[in-house]
Order: sequence, then C-alpha cells, then structure tokens
Amino acid sequence: MRSMVLQKPAGIESSPLALQDRTPPEPGPGQVRLRVICCGLCHTDLHVIEGDLPAPRLPLIPGHQVVGTIDVLGEGATGYAVGERAGIAWLRWTDGTCKYCLAGQENLCERAQFTGYTADGGYAEYAVAPSAFVYKLPSDAPALELAPLLCAGIIGFRALKLSGAVDGDRLGLYGFGGSAHLTLQVARARGCEVLVFTRSPEHQSLARELGAVWAGTADDEPPSALDAAISFAPVGSLVPAALRHLRPGGTLALAGVTMSDIPSIPYELLYRERVIRSVANNTREDAQELLRLAAEIPLRSEVETFRLEQANVALQALKASRLRAAGVLVVSG
Repeated sequence: MRSMVLQKPAGIESSPLALQDRTPPEPGPGQVRLRVICCGLCHTDLHVIEGDLPAPRLPLIPGHQVVGTIDVLGEGATGYAVGERAGIAWLRWTDGTCKYCLAGQENLCERAQFTGYTADGGYAEYAVAPSAFVYKLPSDAPALELAPLLCAGIIGFRALKLSGAVDGDRLGLYGFGGSAHLTLQVARARGCEVLVFTRSPEHQSLARELGAVWAGTADDEPPSALDAAISFAPVGSLVPAALRHLRPGGTLALAGVTMSDIPSIPYELLYRERVIRSVANNTREDAQELLRLAAEIPLRSEVETFRLEQANVALQALKASRLRAAGVLVVSG
C-alpha cells in the first residue's frame, strides 16, 4: 500500500514524510481494517512530525481523521459489515478499567492509545483500529467533508462544552482554521454570538461568512466583553490577551494538545473567578454527539484537498496558515 512515513521527527519545511510501499496491515482480534478514502490534516500531526510531542514509536504513519470503508473484519469485531462507511479518530483505545475510564473520563486514561501517534494512522491506503473506537459515517455525505469532523470537529465541540458557553453568550474564538470554523457553526446553532480573533483577513472574512458577529485580531478591542473563549492557536501569548477580554466568572478553554509557554499573567487578569482550563483528547461520547449534530445542523466543512504524496506540502501550508479552513489528503476514490 502507498503510505507517507515518518522515519525521524524534523521540521515540516524539510519534507520529512516519505512515500513508501508497505504491506497492508491485518486487523487483530476485535479490530477492523478500513480502505482509506481520505484523511484530514491536523496541527497535532505537525506536533508529532516536528517532535513537539515525543515520538513513542518510529517509523510512523501519521493521520487521525480517517474516512474509509470497512474491508476486513478481525476475529470478534462487532458492529460493522464489510463495505460500510466508517471513520477513525484520535482516541484509538483505552483500558476501560482505570479510575478515569470508570468515571466517564476516558479521554484522561493514562494507558490510552492514539491514532497516528502510538499506532499507525491514515496517511496510507489502509488503516486498522479497534471496532469499539470506530465510528459509523453516512454513506451519502461527501467523504472529504466528513474527515475534519473526526478531530477538528470533535475537539472543538469538547472545547465548546468545557468553555461553559450557553445560549445567548458571547463566545470568543482565538485562531481560526479547521477546528474553529466548525466550532463557530455549532456555537451559532446553540444560540451563541461568536467573535473571532485571527490575523488573517481571509480567515476573518470566512468567519463573518459563517455567522461571526465580529472578526478582528487579538490586539483589537472587541465590541463587548466575552462570556467564554476558546483558543485554538498553540500560542501561549494569546492566553493573557484572551483573559483581558473575558468577563468575570468566564472560562478560557485551551484546545491545543501542546502550546508555547504562557507568559507571566498579571493577577488582575485572572482575578474575579476567571478560569483557564485545558482540553485533553476526547471521549467516544463527544465524537458520537458531534457526528449527530453535524447531520442535524448541518455543519459545513470548508476543505482544501491534496494528493497523499503531497502530505509535506499540505502540512507546510497548514503550518503557515495558508489554508482557508481544513486540509484533507485524498488517498483513494
């Protein structure tokens, strides 16, 4: 099978992913194999490839927003039939027995495994995953538009929940791309007013097109204080900027898996019960709820496509914020 493989972490500018022909993986007990149609691009892929996240295994096939069709069932795999449309997301496995799993917080499981990080992912023609962590996807929806839902959508949705934003609240989004453009739509459907902070004029324009009531840069003064905020950019310096715009008692959710250092924060920015909280991974319940909402709203995924062998170029564009919203690798027809 054709696959894009990382041998050693390096800056994406050096094009560290190499196209290789590999033997397709066979599903183990309880697993299914997907023939991959497409795989979304994510900033977490960049963090893995560039070494911001320590690599637990090498060589590695990245990618964790995988859309495909089931083509092989492993022994004991249930809930799926060959030929069904399905998706694989970031959270690949949890032990189900630790205190976090038993408390409904499987996203915090200390033994968790992750697609495209602790196991090979979707930058390839085939991918395997435990059937219990694979999601049914509608066969009548464009596969390219489904791919961003499987991480960008899910993590944005979890961040929205943890921000505490409710109907009528003013929600600020810092950074605007694959995740934020989907979160904006969910927030609007829930009755929030959304304000977007991004340097890119094109991203500001897209935000307004999708229903933002205001768009500007993090240095601009918004028309009113925020009830809640989410930072999608892995930039620690945005944290005090966001706190400055947050009302007393409001929550700032940090949606990235890693972030540059947060600078010293004057206590008055945090005082009056403002809250900063990180967002870690997702639960399967998050994913299932987001996929239901995506069909009901319905969510509009803005995608730019690349061929599998263009993965380095695509990720370079993602890092430089040259994508309008989400990027997707087209793997097969």
